[in-house]
Amino acid sequence: MGTGVMIGAGIFALTGQIAELAGPLFPLSFIVGALVTSLAAYSYIKMSNAWPSSGGIAMILQKAYGPGVVAASASLLMALSMVINESLVARTFATYALRPFGLEENAFLLSALALALIVFAYIVNKAGNRSVSGFSLIMSAIKIGGIALFAVAAIAASGFFSGAFAEPANITSGGAFLASVAFSILAFKGFTTITNSGGEIVDPHRNVGRTIMISIAICVVTYLLVAFAVGSSLTIGQIVEARDYSLAAAARPALGQLGFWFTIVIAIAATTSGVIASVFAVSRMLTMLTEMKMIPHRHFGMKGPIRGHLLVYTVVIAGTLAVLFDLSRIASLGAFFYLVMDILVHWGVYRHLRNEIGAKGSVLLAAIAADGVILAAFAGVKLDSDPAIVVIAAVLIAAVFALEALFLRRKRVADGNDHRDANGDESQPPSNGAEN
Repeated sequence: MGTGVMIGAGIFALTGQIAELAGPLFPLSFIVGALVTSLAAYSYIKMSNAWPSSGGIAMILQKAYGPGVVAASASLLMALSMVINESLVARTFATYALRPFGLEENAFLLSALALALIVFAYIVNKAGNRSVSGFSLIMSAIKIGGIALFAVAAIAASGFFSGAFAEPANITSGGAFLASVAFSILAFKGFTTITNSGGEIVDPHRNVGRTIMISIAICVVTYLLVAFAVGSSLTIGQIVEARDYSLAAAARPALGQLGFWFTIVIAIAATTSGVIASVFAVSRMLTMLTEMKMIPHRHFGMKGPIRGHLLVYTVVIAGTLAVLFDLSRIASLGAFFYLVMDILVHWGVYRHLRNEIGAKGSVLLAAIAADGVILAAFAGVKLDSDPAIVVIAAVLIAAVFALEALFLRRKRVADGNDHRDANGDESQPPSNGAEN
């Protein structure tokens, strides 16, 4: 499932945007992204080996910082980055589905199809865990095999030294290349789905870490195959022009009409399974945060278990984002949220837990430094090209921390009132926080 989430977002949604920033060196961006992700995975693997849990990242943050504002806010940033990923992949699905009809620029149809996929993912998840697991397994196998077949055939047809790879590489814009790595990291972040499933994996003390590294390895090989296939078939200008459907654009000159349709079908399968798996993972994480009393919850008249309510909240937020934002801005927002959360995870483990779990401080600091450099470069590039999304990201991150601080403060007041009431002290009326 983690591999399926990664490939659903990374290949079909982000290849064109990475190439736009990195130029002919864009396959190298995937390699650097994999290295940074492997550094980042160290914290998650060490923590999961010590305390495997379905709480995943929320558990890591709570153990590192305690049940306070930082742990709750960073956990919520992770959940929101996953919801953003759903809207990103849903719009990619719509773009590929409309491409054969030349309607990929129709904003209304893009939004409608993306929303329809998110609703379909809700229906599959509502049917139960077994439906999600079986569907994800079959679809992941189909799309990995299909993507690999497309890539090998395209490379064989075009060769390694045509298209973008025949253009001179511009290494003077190091900031843009580093910014492209932010998107590459976003393409690999699906490994956190595995971290959030520690309670279900057999022999999790050993197998969570192994599963994460195998998943990253599968993805980097797949990404590189596709990067070389796209780069050998299209120039950088053509990739940028077709950045939201670059694989389909690359298939036609390399493999003809049959290759074009094959890629469309694989893209639809990949993005569909990616959204379904992501909805599953997000609803589980939000349920865990609710049960840990780290985020507020309202029933709004809905019946049934909390996870059912959170499925609804997840698809509503993802659907709203899919309608309101284009692919580039959705991806940028997800990159900002994820990198900030990732830095907080590594710092918490380094500061409070590294001796307890036997983690090497040098690796943790290297992961923090790598994330920090990438985040700074990405913010710098976006300030030049799209300053509004930097402001939106900063405001939303600040809002998450502020609202979590307010919620937890009111919760402490409510808990204090409940404690006094339990001891017979009725001199103080219940606060509004107690009612919430």
